[in-house]
Amino acid sequence: MKKILFVLFFLPLIVNGQFAPPAGQPGSTAIYKDSSVFVSWATNCHVIRGWQNIADTSLGKATVGDSSMAVGPAGSNGVVSLGDGGTADLTFLYPIKNGPSWDFAVFENSFSDTFLELAFVEVSSDGINYFCFPSTSLTDTTIQVGPFDSLDATKINNLAGKYRLFYGTPFDLQELSGISGLDIDHITHVRLIDVVGSIDKRYATYDAFGHVINDPWPTPYNSSGFDLDAVGVIHQDMSSVNENLQPFDFNVFPNPVSKTFRVVSNKGEKISKASVISLNGEIIMETSPMASDFIMNISQLPEGFYLLKISGSDICGYKKIIKTN
Repeated sequence: MKKILFVLFFLPLIVNGQFAPPAGQPGSTAIYKDSSVFVSWATNCHVIRGWQNIADTSLGKATVGDSSMAVGPAGSNGVVSLGDGGTADLTFLYPIKNGPSWDFAVFENSFSDTFLELAFVEVSSDGINYFCFPSTSLTDTTIQVGPFDSLDATKINNLAGKYRLFYGTPFDLQELSGISGLDIDHITHVRLIDVVGSIDKRYATYDAFGHVINDPWPTPYNSSGFDLDAVGVIHQDMSSVNENLQPFDFNVFPNPVSKTFRVVSNKGEKISKASVISLNGEIIMETSPMASDFIMNISQLPEGFYLLKISGSDICGYKKIIKTN
């Protein structure tokens, strides 16, 4: 019986002819941020902002958060707002792979079960060619959903942002099986693309079946568009490391390391925070050097793999650390 219930929980359920309901309701596919199914989190993010209002570009682009806030566990590091049509490309220490049921989940920061800002989800196994999960939006398009109007989660499928704060929207790579140019057992990149929720065909975006996607719009604020919190990994390919981890130029040596290592920012950027993170996203050690060259001591840590996160003013980067005895 337990096995049957587990399978039912992880199926992309359709309830009463539609899709899974909000978090906490029977049949929901929402996954809480502290669930033991998550084995790691995104380690790097690159954001290209969209407009606060694509119909009035004089307002400028979204500004809330920065790319580093989409890194690490959900609920731990703030959010980054994408703006109308903005994008976020995320990478991981280990590639995501296709496993039984869901393989990763995307977290947004909605304050309720009905105020939902949506995003398309694409994946890539080479960082060049991206393929989108087939999304569905059955929301009525007769009247524009206003900035703080409601959406019904049971009319939405395969769009990030379906669930409220701290509950991830899961995705199953098996749905993309057989696509030429995509290795679903070695996903190195996940891309989020904000849905411009306008029903005006000059700005509208469409689901996989040609339906206009109607979601809260316009949102002419600094926090416009999809607010990305995190991407959690459920199945990962431990046989290889994703090398796309360094958005700025710094070195760590020695590495492997038994006791202390030196961190040097090669372009002289001042590093305000350095964090040693376990592969399940837990921050184990943290320091605030406020320098471009400093020493860290990890002699007390068990041997194994760790992630070093370096951040400063508008910079964020990662390197894999191998701890030896």
